[in-house]
Amino acid sequence: MENNVTDSNELLSPEQIAAKVAILAECEKLANAGITFVAVHFDGYGDDGTTEQVKCYETEWYAYGEHEPMKYDAWYLQEHFEALVPFGYENDCGGFGDVVLDVSGRKLAVERNDRFEDYTTTTYEV
Repeated sequence: MENNVTDSNELLSPEQIAAKVAILAECEKLANAGITFVAVHFDGYGDDGTTEQVKCYETEWYAYGEHEPMKYDAWYLQEHFEALVPFGYENDCGGFGDVVLDVSGRKLAVERNDRFEDYTTTTYEV
């Protein structure tokens, strides 16, 4: 099931808005270096999670694990990307996803996938 949210600025905290502004301000510099996407992946469960290092890509599209990152040190963006990682993704069964900057489109997107437990009940007479 997919749940799309459009204009999410109203859902962002002041810290997240500042992070978004700081990331978008780097688009020209990143584009001049040949970077098309910048992303950070997060994953966790059982109240424990991790956020990977920010990685840069020179590809036509982004999907986690599909392309090798290019050698570009974007450490200065790490804190800003981490500010946009969804709160609570690591709770209970957990979740995973990516915060992705489309450099040429100057757009940031967060994809969050939540894990959940499910069960099936079968009742029959014997």
